[in-house]
Order: sequence, then structure tokens, then C-alpha cells
Amino acid sequence: MKKIVKQLRHGQITIPKDLREALGLDPDGLLSIELVDGKLEVQPVMVAPKGKNSPWAREIYAMFAPVRKSLKTHGEQEINQAIDEVVEEVRAKKA
Repeated sequence: MKKIVKQLRHGQITIPKDLREALGLDPDGLLSIELVDGKLEVQPVMVAPKGKNSPWAREIYAMFAPVRKSLKTHGEQEINQAIDEVVEEVRAKKA
């Protein structure tokens, strides 16, 4: 499939609907664009799903299960204060 499109201001182009559909692009999808042998190659970029239902989020959640269990006796304010202290400590080491 080949299409001719016109550049808009600042070099923007519109990908025709039938090409977007053929690639399975959604409005929030990301694209990788590369100059190869004098031609632009555009490819969709697959990104891991966001949120607590993504595989990596579930893995991290499971890794921290022992930490969550150990903190059940602590209040939210106490936990947030401990986190803030650690963040400040790390920042001080980087400075």
C-alpha cells in the first residue's frame, strides 16, 4: 500500500486512515521513525500496558508483598515519612 501525503506546518504529516487501520494504530499509539538509505521508515511501537494490571506491575507488586505485610502495623503518614527520608538520603548522596 502506498500513499502520497502533503506536509503540513512544521513538517507534520497525516497517516491515511486505511494505513493506520492496516497497522492497528490507535490515536494514542507511538511510532518509531528512522531515516534509512534516504527513506523514512515508520513503525508502530508496542508499549507495555499501564496500570496495576500490566505484567511488570503485577511482578513488582508480588515482589513487595513481604514489605506490605511488614508495614500493616504502621500508619500511612508514618510510611510516607519513611519514604520521604529515604528519598532525601538518596538525593543527598547524588549531590
